[in-house]
Amino acid sequence: MHVVVLAGGIGGAKFLSGVRELGHEVTAVINTGDDVTMHGLRITPDLDSVMYTLGGGADAERGWGRAGETWTVKEELAAYGAEPTWFGLGDRDIATHLVRTRMLAAGNPLSAVVEALCDRWKPGVRMLPMTDDRVETHVITEGTAIHFQEWWVRHRGQVPTERFVFTGAAAAKPAPGVLEAIAAADAILIAPSNPVVSIAPILAVPGVRDALVAAPAPVVGVSPIIGGAPVRGMADICLETLGIEVTASGVGDLYGPELLDGWLVDTADAGAAVEGVTVSARPLWMTDVAETAAIAADAIALGER
Repeated sequence: MHVVVLAGGIGGAKFLSGVRELGHEVTAVINTGDDVTMHGLRITPDLDSVMYTLGGGADAERGWGRAGETWTVKEELAAYGAEPTWFGLGDRDIATHLVRTRMLAAGNPLSAVVEALCDRWKPGVRMLPMTDDRVETHVITEGTAIHFQEWWVRHRGQVPTERFVFTGAAAAKPAPGVLEAIAAADAILIAPSNPVVSIAPILAVPGVRDALVAAPAPVVGVSPIIGGAPVRGMADICLETLGIEVTASGVGDLYGPELLDGWLVDTADAGAAVEGVTVSARPLWMTDVAETAAIAADAIALGER
């Protein structure tokens, strides 16, 4: 079985660890809207979170970045007063960014860079960026656009927020292999990632949503909302900004029946309904790899029904 998963970073990585456990051929299409350039380095947070987690190099306690990280470069940059001071890069992480930035500067597309980096980490799934083109999520706050990373890391989302803009998406093309993987999939899963800033940027790349709608395989989403609260991160702030109810039904309606065939929600939300979509409930807390694999298996089974 070939399973395609649309995913963001930390939550998506955790979900993918369970999907991988099922032993299927897995292609992960990863959000690149979070990508940003800091201190001259091109940083791809979601791709790195997935790569480090599946490759066994992530800091499990912190939930992001490298295990055994040190911060000498960050401290030296701070001593110089080099901006931005609010975004910290660990020493081990910087090595990845240096290799990526050099390869991109040499003319290699991001998808080729990801493949080369994965030669080291061997994540056990095929990782594809959503696009090789530069797409960045910007946040409109009081009439000013700031990068998503500044909005979240620096301000923790606690500034007046009007909307989210996927700059460059309209002119972007899906990365090589993305549309082909969707067309050849036996099951397509939407990870319980932030629907507004992790999944929506993927869907904003021209051709991706149409490919999902036309795909012969069922598309099943896993709710990132449990009992009216996000499993992790700032999905509630993002949804409220768009005027969308912070519930499992609200996110299901956001994706809608055109995209979804099935919607898997937590037992706390067993009454959730999405018009035109088959909804099923089971515990969704990803407590360990085995339980996460069981969640993924039930999502695939829902699609088969």
